[in-house]
Amino acid sequence: MGKNKEETAVQSTLPRENRRSFAKDLKRDWQLYLLLIVPIALVIVFNYASYPGLRMVFYDYKPARGWDGSKFVGLKIIQKVFHDRKFLGSLSTTLVFNLLDLALGFPMPIILALMLNELRVHWFKKVSQTVLYLPHFLSWVIVGSVAYAMFRPNTGLVNMILVNAGWIDSGIPFLTEKWHWAVTYLLIYVWQTMGWGTIIYLAAITSINGELYEAAMIDGANRWQRMTNITLPGIRGTVVTMLIMNLGKIMGSNYERLDSLQNTQVRDFSYQLAIYIYEKGLQGAKFSEATVVGLFQSVIGLIMVIIADRIAKKLGEEGLL
Repeated sequence: MGKNKEETAVQSTLPRENRRSFAKDLKRDWQLYLLLIVPIALVIVFNYASYPGLRMVFYDYKPARGWDGSKFVGLKIIQKVFHDRKFLGSLSTTLVFNLLDLALGFPMPIILALMLNELRVHWFKKVSQTVLYLPHFLSWVIVGSVAYAMFRPNTGLVNMILVNAGWIDSGIPFLTEKWHWAVTYLLIYVWQTMGWGTIIYLAAITSINGELYEAAMIDGANRWQRMTNITLPGIRGTVVTMLIMNLGKIMGSNYERLDSLQNTQVRDFSYQLAIYIYEKGLQGAKFSEATVVGLFQSVIGLIMVIIADRIAKKLGEEGLL
């Protein structure tokens, strides 16, 4: 009984102590908390304040008429979208390319982080990291312009080098033929994103206990054995977390990326959900249909995250949720 009373007294003082600790932290780091106001406000405005607008999927919404003047149509807009051949085509194309992005783009930052971690020349490692991170900060508009300049069939730098070297007889239509475009589109994405993704994995690698590597070296383990038996298992939790987050984007599509690399000759592959939403919402002023597609993408992304999280937990990982 005495122990129970002591435990109850300790528990009752915890919230008060937490409040005091928070007040102390707030007084000490008030500048940091002040900086949080802007991003929190942006999240509230653009993520939560927009939720009431989702009722647009049940209305034939016209901005000029407003909510009161727009006609309630129930599930007709949803049915119309899911019977639209353009939507079904863009959906299948988006799914295929996102799966290919995941298959090619997800392992590359891990491989790159492992390679950078094995570099022993400090200055070369820093230079390599900087060069690999830079593409992330380039706009897709710039990337697309450079890509079209470099991959032109006749005057592009890449084709000129290949022709002069005698490896090909005529220029390859990297961005003007749909199958070549698909490969180029995927490889440009890998190049643009792999450097930035290595930051997370390199940070995870630094948290691995260095004594494990020392013990492995004493036992005679080479670099490959240390990498596969210590480094990779040490960052497994980070890999699983990043995989779950990437699966949540499986139905997403980047309009800027598509718009900067698309042309009429490759429309079969470049017409994805982002282009469909743009044409319906902004060009066609069919805001209800565009909202249906956006909501569909979000729901599928949420379901994928939940499923991946459950699978990760069954495999012994912590997961996200």
